[in-house]
Amino acid sequence: MVTRTVLSGLSGLMSLTTLTLAPPAGPLTPLEWGGGGPLTVEALPRITYTAHRGGALEVPENSMSGLVAAYARGTAQVIDVDTRMLRDGTLVALHDETLDRTTTSKGPVRSLTLRQWRQVRLRPSAGLPGAWRSERPPTVAEVLDRFGGRIVLMLEAKDPRSLRTLGSLIRARGLTRSVFVNSNEPGVASRAHQMGLLAQLWRSKAQMRTDRPARWAGFVDVLDVDHRARDVDLLRAVDSGIPRVWAHTVTTPAQRDRALRLGVNGVITDTPGLLARTPVKAAKGVSAAGLRERWPVDPA
Repeated sequence: MVTRTVLSGLSGLMSLTTLTLAPPAGPLTPLEWGGGGPLTVEALPRITYTAHRGGALEVPENSMSGLVAAYARGTAQVIDVDTRMLRDGTLVALHDETLDRTTTSKGPVRSLTLRQWRQVRLRPSAGLPGAWRSERPPTVAEVLDRFGGRIVLMLEAKDPRSLRTLGSLIRARGLTRSVFVNSNEPGVASRAHQMGLLAQLWRSKAQMRTDRPARWAGFVDVLDVDHRARDVDLLRAVDSGIPRVWAHTVTTPAQRDRALRLGVNGVITDTPGLLARTPVKAAKGVSAAGLRERWPVDPA
């Protein structure tokens, strides 16, 4: 049996619920929907936790073993994975443009074929808790087949040219309501929306100073904002009309608590286990309403 700690929203804070679940028999395999269908975004709690790259300060980022651990621990309701395109068009899970930082190989990811990709081995960070073995990094198809429909996924299209292929992979598995497609470019988010995908748009602290996110409310499903942004910029995002505003990349309870006080309804974190163990602490005398009085927000 596996014990999973599940986070749920309660009066703007977070509560912890422990569930005991039977583990799947053997390795996870693609879901056969049957009469139940895949888990979709409609099942997400009001306050949502996303494991960034699987929880990159707790597990090897974008690795299959790390993603399996993030899923089994149950401390997040969404798992984030970065996607890159190989020379032959195959989509793979890796953050950087090159292999240098996270693998035992060197050179640009874009130069490899699938056959060469299968020879690459990840190099887990020495600072991670626990013992992790080197392993082959997965393809995006393998990630979708392992987790699609079992948990909501967030796939960042690092290469905008990959959007059509990424959309085909998602649609072929019946996961258009189960996978967010993330980008830093509003144009890419708009294209994803037009393709019938769930569009996510991330923005940096600097970008948020001049952003007018209400202009994106018609095609963005998740606005992914930098938690380090000014209060007024976070409030503008929260008041934009976009249904989900999630703060990245949170690593401490204090960062999470500030973002939640300002009204975001999710956090993207490298430390989902730490946040799950640490209750939200409300700051006395501080509220989003009070901050709006101090800094009137023009959402347009």
